[in-house]
Amino acid sequence: MYTVTLGEFAALAAASILVGFSKTAVSGANTVSLAIFAAVLPARESTGVLLPLLIVGDVLAVRTYRRHAHWGTLWRLFPAVAAGVVVGTVFLLWAGDAAVRTSIGAILLLMAGVTLWRRRTAARADTPAAPAAPAAPAAPVVPMAPDTDGAGARLKAGSYGVLGGFTTMVANAGGPVMSLYLLSAGFRKLGFLGTSAWFFLIVNVAKVPFSVGLGLIDGRSLLLDALLALFVVPGAFIGKACVDRINQKLFERLVIAATVLGGLQLLLR
Repeated sequence: MYTVTLGEFAALAAASILVGFSKTAVSGANTVSLAIFAAVLPARESTGVLLPLLIVGDVLAVRTYRRHAHWGTLWRLFPAVAAGVVVGTVFLLWAGDAAVRTSIGAILLLMAGVTLWRRRTAARADTPAAPAAPAAPAAPVVPMAPDTDGAGARLKAGSYGVLGGFTTMVANAGGPVMSLYLLSAGFRKLGFLGTSAWFFLIVNVAKVPFSVGLGLIDGRSLLLDALLALFVVPGAFIGKACVDRINQKLFERLVIAATVLGGLQLLLR
């Protein structure tokens, strides 16, 4: 097993709780976990240790939100994501620990910037809804926005898919990319969580053979995962219980700040 101190194991355990929490409540919390794992463990190997824990969280998220997925969006994304995963695998074939650590740090900073941009854009678009006409019945809410059809939507899905596949393969950091895409497509809360849950379960399971082939998942990493998985489960249940009570703005600010600090720490290490 990896040699870690008691304090380092406590940090990994806290990061594992955040993994479960991010899968059922706030996806941005996962970027903090990436930084912690890459700081405690060798950066390259940390991605292999983290992947099975993410899958545990994905299974719990699918159990919670499985009925709310939009499969048309998933099938549209998967080919581009697969291309991104292949590109990320090729990168990991030649990248050493220093290159992976620098890449993870840069990706975390990029994702923090994307999240800030997303929040600012959403704030500008957040205008009070007009009152419904009393004579017309309310239209049923659908999880999909009209801009998911047509050449422009396919191009957007392809771009986000390739970037998401690359970032998830190299650093398990595809969450912010996919969050930005799903929000821009007009998903509401449950549709967002259900589609995201199925997306990452399928993609993360598909990444396992690549990670095994690269030597990122082996016997000692799975032993550490067996211990840390015990912390993912309560994190997921905490997220499920808190999802409707979280002060989202404050939490996202804390997550972004921690992500920036983690990314800078990896770049300057």
